[in-house]
Amino acid sequence: MTINWDDYRTVLAVVRARTLTAASERLGVNYTTVARRIARVETATGEVLFERLPDGYRPTEAGHLVAQHAASMEGAEHAMLRGLSGQDTRLEGELTLTAPQLLIAHVLSPVLDAFSAQHPGVKLRVRADNEIVDLNRREADIAIRISRNPGDTLKGLRLAEQFSAYYASPELMQRVSDAPHGPVDWLVYEKQPDLSEEVIQTHPGSRIRMRFDDMVAMSSAAQAGLGAVKMPMFLGRSLPGLVQLPTLSPQPYADIWVVAHPDVWPSAKLKAFRSIAVPHFRRLRPLFTA
Repeated sequence: MTINWDDYRTVLAVVRARTLTAASERLGVNYTTVARRIARVETATGEVLFERLPDGYRPTEAGHLVAQHAASMEGAEHAMLRGLSGQDTRLEGELTLTAPQLLIAHVLSPVLDAFSAQHPGVKLRVRADNEIVDLNRREADIAIRISRNPGDTLKGLRLAEQFSAYYASPELMQRVSDAPHGPVDWLVYEKQPDLSEEVIQTHPGSRIRMRFDDMVAMSSAAQAGLGAVKMPMFLGRSLPGLVQLPTLSPQPYADIWVVAHPDVWPSAKLKAFRSIAVPHFRRLRPLFTA
């Protein structure tokens, strides 16, 4: 019995995604191709791999077993390709970078510009993503991360220490200047449970006016004067229409790192990228700290 690797990969994708539609999106194929591959594996193994339910596909015990072995095969494939990538001495081919979109917009753009100009043979793909992508599974080759723990299994360099501070529109800043200990309306990230003790003590009566799930939207709202916001200092200093509140002190924030899988770290393309990114961040260190 011989089963095509794409068919094994499809079983694994359906187990992870739970629906044919979601699996087809992950695999970049259409719905009918996913269904055909599942049927082909079931015919080859003589086993039913999924219960077809109204809300999706539930893997049977046999389905879990096939997916388990497919995951091992996938891991071996990724390890092989990472190893080959790490030995690559060419400054050509594809390089996928992932970084937070605000860092790309306000700090990284000159690095991307210089890298593409110096190495035109490299096809640079940029994933502007605030989520942590899986470098083990080669969802990106190299990552710029804002984190206190950029990844225990990864190799990296700290590009910059960071501080955060409190920013508001000039109009709101004027109201704070007129009443330095008056209440302030705040815009906060949705995972922040409450205002800090410093804010409560310095500006009694303050309230959380709005919660946001996205820093871009929250920053825009602060620029529009909807409230004050705590953000990394590089961002507050880069965005027009925001000024730092002097009544509250800056706070240590998560550092900025460049990281990659240890297998991929030695590659020529990653070395070339680091040779531009590291000195760029060193020059900008005053932008990030108090």
